[in-house]
Amino acid sequence: MPFRIKGLDPEPFQHLYGKSNAELADLHITRHAVEEYPAYPDRVSLTPIEIGGTALLLNYEHLPVDSPYRSRHAIYVQEGADTPYEAENIVPPLLTAKPMALRGIDEDGCIQDADLVQGDAVQTTIERMFADDRIAYIHVHFAARGCFAARIDRA
Repeated sequence: MPFRIKGLDPEPFQHLYGKSNAELADLHITRHAVEEYPAYPDRVSLTPIEIGGTALLLNYEHLPVDSPYRSRHAIYVQEGADTPYEAENIVPPLLTAKPMALRGIDEDGCIQDADLVQGDAVQTTIERMFADDRIAYIHVHFAARGCFAARIDRA
């Protein structure tokens, strides 16, 4: 079952790049100097932010649907990120290195299937979920903190 993973569009975040820490704080956003690797997963490139980079921690509505599952949570975006990850039938290492929660969501924005997986099981779970016609797309979350990682669509 072909699928496509795409990082977040950087455009909605670009106006934040270069703002002062005080300006960001007014928006409930914090800037973090990256001193550990891999500690800050960028949701645009779907890669860990390199040491020396900066991460913006902000609240993001990743499931803006009219259902009980409507949801928002904290995410990291690399300051300056401008090119989203995009690939077909390839799961980036960021989504396989740690335990991930995969949530199969239907057209009404309701979860129809969910699983906790890691490593190669991520791809097989994507394929299994998309074999179910009720699943319109899949959201991937970091299992430990629950943060949104990426959306997966049928290709």
